[in-house]
Amino acid sequence: MKIRNTTIELKEKLNVDIKDIKLLQTAITHSSYANQKKGVEYNETLEFLGDSVLQLVISQYLYNSCRKKGEGYLTRVRSLIVCENSLYEIAKKWDLGSYLTMSRGEELTGGRTRVSILSDAVEAIIAAIYLDQGLEIAEKFILGNFETVIEKALRNEIIIDYKTKLQETLQKNGEVSIVYNLVKFEGPPHRRQFFVEVLVNGVSKGNGIGYSKKEAEQNAAKEVVLVKEKNNG
Repeated sequence: MKIRNTTIELKEKLNVDIKDIKLLQTAITHSSYANQKKGVEYNETLEFLGDSVLQLVISQYLYNSCRKKGEGYLTRVRSLIVCENSLYEIAKKWDLGSYLTMSRGEELTGGRTRVSILSDAVEAIIAAIYLDQGLEIAEKFILGNFETVIEKALRNEIIIDYKTKLQETLQKNGEVSIVYNLVKFEGPPHRRQFFVEVLVNGVSKGNGIGYSKKEAEQNAAKEVVLVKEKNNG
């Protein structure tokens, strides 16, 4: 697989000594490109690993610095730091969209600025650094790049994602069951749309569509939140 100059440029921008440059290339390769090029790896499994590494590092940081505030507080702050919107802010800081490898079709439909694609790529890059450099370097990288996000979360200055906002709104008066069901998905692998419904105590309250399950869940929650705000307004 030919290494693009943009991969080297990104490595320099991130200021991390990744020795296996192909690992970084995989981290910024979207499935739409891999579907057109036989044998090319893309970032889906790296994203899976990166999410876990990010969760661990942020959990440990909050445990060490805020443990006296209790599990509920730690969980809420962590959800703000590792949510899709926060990852998207990190991606914008890196100008990550300009480095991604994707199909022309995906690019023409806004793939380089799509929240779900960019946030997934951030997690994949974290995984690449972890696999290449180990947990200590990955931790240093995460805490350095997420410093502003962490500070904003601790000051409660981050806009809560709609799933969290829905949960907090509905659970003010006690426990409520909130379940997101994948109803169906349509389209080819590189342009697949997911259809999700959100059930509140077993009753369907909203629907969402997105190019990832995360995005569809957020849109389903958003529909319910906006309806509630309208009714209460």
